Amino acid sequence: MAKSNVYTRTGDRGTTSLVGGTRVPKDDPRLDAYGTADELNSWLGLLNSSSDIPEAAHATLGRAQNLLFDIGAMLATEPESKWQPAPLPADAVSSLEADIDALDATLPRHNRFILPGGHPDAARAHIARTVARRCERRIISLASTVSVAPELIMYVNRLSDYLFVLARAINNINNSPEIFWEKSC
Repeated sequence: MAKSNVYTRTGDRGTTSLVGGTRVPKDDPRLDAYGTADELNSWLGLLNSSSDIPEAAHATLGRAQNLLFDIGAMLATEPESKWQPAPLPADAVSSLEADIDALDATLPRHNRFILPGGHPDAARAHIARTVARRCERRIISLASTVSVAPELIMYVNRLSDYLFVLARAINNINNSPEIFWEKSC
């Protein structure tokens, strides 16, 4: 029986290779940052598989998944690597802002804090939002030790905003009430 191409055994001692070939521990800040981007990408894939989300969200989530993969490649590539990933498209943040504005315009106004929940896909969008916030923090931590393009931080920050608005929109189109925070003290 032939050996699978899935496993290489090169990481069995707790290290892995960056794009340029540098071996680093698997708890390296680069891996933490791009691993969190990968986790976020998985949550977006789950959301995008639903038919209970706004139709326009499918395109936005698909673009975001591709950009998160690009971001992961950027985070996994050393500056001295011969291969360098392309930068984020110049309009990545503004395009996401336009999607936020379009979705937000369809929603009722509120002046209260919203708790995660309602429709199951709204809850999933909130989970993705919190993973996006963690991803942003991991990228910021990494940026304190290596050069990170500032637009990566901006994009992930805006993606978390989009996911908040998407959660609200999912509840709205599925007639699921939003859950408002009730101050207990």
